[in-house]
Amino acid sequence: MSKRDFYEILGVNRDASDEEIKKAYRKLAMKFHPDRNPDNPSAEEKFKEAKEAYEILSDAQKRAAYDQYGHAGVDPQAGMGGGFGGGGGGFADAFGGIFDEIFGGRGGGGGRSNVYRGADLRYNLEITLEQAAHGTETKIRIPTMEECETCHGSGAKPGTQPKTCPTCNGAGQVRLQQGFFSIQQTCHKCHGTGKFIADPCKTCGGVGRVKQHKTLSVKIPAGVDTGDRIRLSGEGEHGVNGGPAGDLYVEIHLKPHAVFTRDHNDLHCEMPISFTTAALGGDIEIPTLDGAAAIKIPPETQSGKVFRLRGKGIKGVRSHTHGDLMCHVVVETPVNLTERQKELLRELAETSKDDKHNPRAKSWMDKVKEFFGD
Repeated sequence: MSKRDFYEILGVNRDASDEEIKKAYRKLAMKFHPDRNPDNPSAEEKFKEAKEAYEILSDAQKRAAYDQYGHAGVDPQAGMGGGFGGGGGGFADAFGGIFDEIFGGRGGGGGRSNVYRGADLRYNLEITLEQAAHGTETKIRIPTMEECETCHGSGAKPGTQPKTCPTCNGAGQVRLQQGFFSIQQTCHKCHGTGKFIADPCKTCGGVGRVKQHKTLSVKIPAGVDTGDRIRLSGEGEHGVNGGPAGDLYVEIHLKPHAVFTRDHNDLHCEMPISFTTAALGGDIEIPTLDGAAAIKIPPETQSGKVFRLRGKGIKGVRSHTHGDLMCHVVVETPVNLTERQKELLRELAETSKDDKHNPRAKSWMDKVKEFFGD
């Protein structure tokens, strides 16, 4: 059966531009790709037909032979053309833009190298609760890769120069043929640079960069909490082949505090009070992040009672108001008692056996009796 006209297959005129031919092929390849048409047995044949047409018409020499002699001009059995080997356009050529977007390269032809953005880095920074509440500015020292002063970033020993990579001929990419797919990949020998260093610099080992340290100033906004991150743009790893540097993310971690624990914008603390203060009441002074505050303890205060001091917490980074300070009462049992103090407590115990002095104990005993069915 005679072959269809290549221009007819792609649906373009005979004077179509290279870009029009590529656009038409991409459309057909996407439409008839076998993976997208598993239930259509004719899709693979149409896909191969479009690929063959594109491989001929995208190559100037083969297209000229086809225009003059037809299929005979490009048929390897006819002896007039060069067949389908070498240099012609293929699947990866037509879809090169898509592959570049996916893999982040600048393209492989013409000796251009792949350009990659540097990796983002993370730095864990511990700060105090006070620094988090009020904000601060601190300096951090981080490792970094800087240009080698010996070879000035070339990676080659002084007096020598990098040579064109023999594997990819300076393209930075190599073409792999897998069935009817032709795919470009980064050259494994030069890693996309297109250059091969025969005599590497001894200082950097041919990398062109050396490990150093640099000091950065970091502004910590008021209200940050554990897990918050501060981005320092362009302070990450350097890019490859002139690509932009990555970013540095400073992740905040709060150190444990001797008095307070933080719960979002609220603060919590335990407030020990004496047995007599709990029974008779009184005024006590407690610390806050902004100084001392007074709390009036009412008589007969029980252990576990919580006093709320509004606005004495932290104003979060994304909050418009301050949180609260929760003071949890802990009634402290007296220790190191003298004989006289013990005697007074025994007298108190004898005179307070009535249930009205111990309402919580009576309630608890009632529940115990109910549980055992007494």
